Amino acid sequence: MQPLDKKPSGEPAKERVYNYVREQILRGVLRGGSFVEEESVSTVVNVSRTPVREAFHRLEAERFIELLPRRGAMVRQVTADDLVQLYETRRMLEGTAARKICEQRMPLKEGVLRNLEAMESMEVHFDEIDFYQHVHLDRSFHRAIVESAGNTISTELYESLGSRQLRVAIAAATANPSRIRTIVAQHRDIYDGLNAHDYEAVRALLDEHLHPVIDVVSRLPAASHSF
Repeated sequence: MQPLDKKPSGEPAKERVYNYVREQILRGVLRGGSFVEEESVSTVVNVSRTPVREAFHRLEAERFIELLPRRGAMVRQVTADDLVQLYETRRMLEGTAARKICEQRMPLKEGVLRNLEAMESMEVHFDEIDFYQHVHLDRSFHRAIVESAGNTISTELYESLGSRQLRVAIAAATANPSRIRTIVAQHRDIYDGLNAHDYEAVRALLDEHLHPVIDVVSRLPAASHSF
């Protein structure tokens, strides 16, 4: 595990542990199938074992890890089934939002364009791209589309996918980094279609964009300890 900046943050101990372990998993430092030791985390974050246990229970509830009796905390694998099922769910939520935006000619939230432009700016320096930052921008772009439809419950449902969405996106990006250019180009087309309130075009774009690519699926493990 990477060392933690020991400067005081003012965060409660269990929050520091949660944020640290979560980021190590998302960045791929802690890989699926590996075990996270309470003692190691306690030492690195410089806290007692109690907040580590509390953070582990939260991470298990959010399906980052699995607490196994007499074995400890295991990082959950991201599997091909996870990717397929997540994309299916996203197509439903984002497709419904897109239909409402187009049919009611609703304006897009500023975050849609802001995140798109940030991704396009990163793509200029593709060889130095940070997958972690890219997937956060990707998720923010899509979340802003759902928010633009003005349905609070749909937005809350979409938000609940957050941790899974980030893990699947990072796994997909690292499995096939060259797809990032395609993804960013598709984002621009989706944005243009929504601005033009052309639902049929946007529906087709979302179906393509949120459809698991075979060469990515084939590089992910089959279902086992999936989330």
